[in-house]
Amino acid sequence: MRAFQRNQNRQRRKANRRSREGMTLIEIMVVMVIMALVATAAGFAILPQLKKAKIKQTSSDAKAIASASELYLSEHDNCPTTQELLSERILDKNKNTRDGWGNEFSIECDQDGVTVRSPGPDGQMGTEDDIQ
Repeated sequence: MRAFQRNQNRQRRKANRRSREGMTLIEIMVVMVIMALVATAAGFAILPQLKKAKIKQTSSDAKAIASASELYLSEHDNCPTTQELLSERILDKNKNTRDGWGNEFSIECDQDGVTVRSPGPDGQMGTEDDIQ
């Protein structure tokens, strides 16, 4: 009877030890798959918003450069570049002189006023995604 109890106690200790040893590889892999699915879902939700934010910020920057260009034209006869606007201190040095994709703004002056354009996400001027 004592031998039976000792054997039973050993089995309980062994079971307790196994349950305290940690997680199995399968459990870790399941957690990793769940985390990957959550990250993928978040990526699909965030990326379109990021693109919209870049477009909105680029449009706002283009309007600021257009206003600064009109002020420059009231004092000078030539159409300015962004560098001239910065050097004349008409445009704040903290203002973006490049669009959300790192492209230079294009400043065009005519009788109707100033037009500031960005090539947009594709980086090609004269396509559908240009931003004014």
